[in-house]
Amino acid sequence: MERRSPGLLGAVRIDMLRLHETWMEVIFPRQLNPGHVLGKWKPETGGQKMGYYLWALLGALPVLIGYPLLLVGFGTRYYAGKLDSAATRLGIVGAILLSVVVWGGLSVVARFQLSFEGFLAVLAASGVATVAAAAAVFFSKIGGRFTSILLAYPSAMTALFLPPVVAALYSPTLASIIFPNSEELAIFILDSVLAVGGINEILRERFALEGVYYALMWFGLAVPLGWGLGVLVTFANLIRPKDD
Repeated sequence: MERRSPGLLGAVRIDMLRLHETWMEVIFPRQLNPGHVLGKWKPETGGQKMGYYLWALLGALPVLIGYPLLLVGFGTRYYAGKLDSAATRLGIVGAILLSVVVWGGLSVVARFQLSFEGFLAVLAASGVATVAAAAAVFFSKIGGRFTSILLAYPSAMTALFLPPVVAALYSPTLASIIFPNSEELAIFILDSVLAVGGINEILRERFALEGVYYALMWFGLAVPLGWGLGVLVTFANLIRPKDD
């Protein structure tokens, strides 16, 4: 018999139910994927019931917070799957050659259409993009959840973030756009996330945001962001496996 699609509201209900069951699984057994033989564990004594329903009530807030993150995981998994499928068809060498052809073509155009600084900007960006993209494809082909989270996703984020910043090191036009915005972002991060324990003061004393430090800053952002997206994809696979 053909399986019916649950529809949008049905899918949301199923996802939130599995999110809550994941929360319940932290303390109580056989909540997320109970076996057909034993079934879902249910409290029996008064103390068990009190603890069970109290924990279930406390899980409402984590579910509401976790669902938007779950949607990010679903979206990342979808587009990562598309890119992985394309990389599989091309192979690692093919992906590298495609990147070289595309960025090489842009470099040739830049050589004749832009100034020498513009040509250097495109050439530098092409080198960074090719290396980072090749690393992302390579690590994704190795397989394994840990390798994907630790190396593949950060490499993909580096391929996305770093080329424009590297190009800005050689192009005053790009620098006038990218560097001021990078400074504003750096100030925001230093005054919020890194204000704990005086980390922001240490960074301000030891480093000045100029030149190559812009590239290091964006690399430093790309890596943890890649880790975060990798964790969210793993979270999405736990709540709704790909075959579902």
